[in-house]
Formats: sequence, C-alpha cells, structure tokens
Amino acid sequence: MSVTTGGRRFIGELNGFIDKNVKVVTIRGTSYDGKLIGFEPSTLSLCLEDASINKEKYSRAIIRGDAISEILLKEKPFDMKGLSDRLQKMFPNMVKYYEDAGFVTVMDRIRVTVDGVEGTGPMVERVKKVYDTYVLEQRGA
Repeated sequence: MSVTTGGRRFIGELNGFIDKNVKVVTIRGTSYDGKLIGFEPSTLSLCLEDASINKEKYSRAIIRGDAISEILLKEKPFDMKGLSDRLQKMFPNMVKYYEDAGFVTVMDRIRVTVDGVEGTGPMVERVKKVYDTYVLEQRGA
C-alpha cells in the first residue's frame, strides 16, 4: 500500500470521527472530551465542541496537532461496508461501495452516505427502507 493510499485512508477514518464524541489525549497526558467538529488535515489540529477538561466545560476547544498523542472514538462508527453488503443482497450487482470516499451507490444513481439516501423515485424509497432498518439495528446493537 502506498503512503498516499494510507494517508487517504487515515484522513477518511478521521473524517468518520466528525460529529462524534471523542477523547483526545495530549503528549502531556491531558484529556479532552467533546464532539469533534473539524480538523486541519496538514497539521491534524482538532476543534472540539462542548469540550470538557478536568471537569471544566468549554463551548469550543482547539487542540494543536503536534500536542496530540491519541484520538479515541467514544462511540461505534457507522458500518458502511455492512450497509453495502445488505444493499447488495436486496439489489444484486447494482451496488458499488466506495470505501475511501465513504459512500455507496445503487444503480449508479442513488447515493447512500452515513447521513442518508440521496435521489428520487420508487427505487430510492426501497433503498431508504433498507437504510432506515439498518440504522435502527445498529443503534440497538
């Protein structure tokens, strides 16, 4: 695997942390908890919303990338591959999973992301039902 592919995969993973609750540990051992709302890819500096540190609450916290030791996801990430497999069973040979980009297409015209289903027409409603059921099952797991 090339560095470029690994780098894209890493940034893709970090993109999956956006709008999720994380714990950030600095190289000095300080821990921040909050919702990751953004990051700067070149420095890996982070922006947390509703951050807490030592039981003090802050509406925003910016943490420099060179100070970060660990970024820990506190909730289970959305399993886009699992959704892709489920859609493949319902729509054989019509589903493509774009792992690096984090989305699925059905019939090359219906786009499915973590946030939902994009498109119009009766097939979109069928895909949306599969998506909604899958999301409910994942939350219950």
